[in-house]
Amino acid sequence: MNVRLNKNQRIQVVTARDIYAIMQQVLLRENKIRRNQEHFWVVGLDNQQKILFIELVALGAVNRVNANPPDVFRMGIYKLAVSIILVHNHPSGNLTPSTSDKQFTDKMLKVSELVNIKIVDHLIISETGFISLKEQGIIEDLKQSGIYEIMDPERKAIEEWRIREQQKRDSAIEIAKKMIKDGLDINSVKKYTGLKKSEIEKLSS
Repeated sequence: MNVRLNKNQRIQVVTARDIYAIMQQVLLRENKIRRNQEHFWVVGLDNQQKILFIELVALGAVNRVNANPPDVFRMGIYKLAVSIILVHNHPSGNLTPSTSDKQFTDKMLKVSELVNIKIVDHLIISETGFISLKEQGIIEDLKQSGIYEIMDPERKAIEEWRIREQQKRDSAIEIAKKMIKDGLDINSVKKYTGLKKSEIEKLSS
């Protein structure tokens, strides 16, 4: 589910605190019951580190949330993100990354190499604070860990999935071209294809 952002939230990300300032607002929009569930978001960035999208990809229980590679990378592929930032909350307020947090991050780092979308950071947040796995040195340690490696069957499955997602995007572009040719306005094309306004304007030129 896409998180609606205002113009002031589509910022250039320089530090983890930049992301937390926005994600804290996103979390606090939820009612008290929902804030007691773990959420997992993906923040997509363009080549200038500006926010392209924020997507809520999973909603879990008080102390766990599950997401798989297609959940994590689908929107990034579709929106042509250069990199992403992973974010999830700990309703308990304890920001210490768990073993499963680290294992999940490790797995996504390995998958990111295959889909060519860099993972910049993974933030664990609460209503009042956050930690950055990058700033803690955990991201770099995981890259060197060798604990989780993509095996040949997984590699093949991920590549096939990536190709399918690219084909969906190519199909959206073809549909957009036909809609433009038929005289539909940019907002309508954007609504029905999911393409960015700037992409549609390029197709129109």
